[in-house]
Amino acid sequence: MYKCFYCKKEIKPEHIRKRVRCVYCGSKILFKARTKNVTIQAR
Repeated sequence: MYKCFYCKKEIKPEHIRKRVRCVYCGSKILFKARTKNVTIQAR
């Protein structure tokens, strides 16, 4: 899942094929949201 830097909307990878642009605002700056790591402590 990608996110637009300007309008902050989520963009699916299938919408980005040859051109890297936001389908909502036309921006060329997109970033891939990172997953959050969860640390579990052993007892």
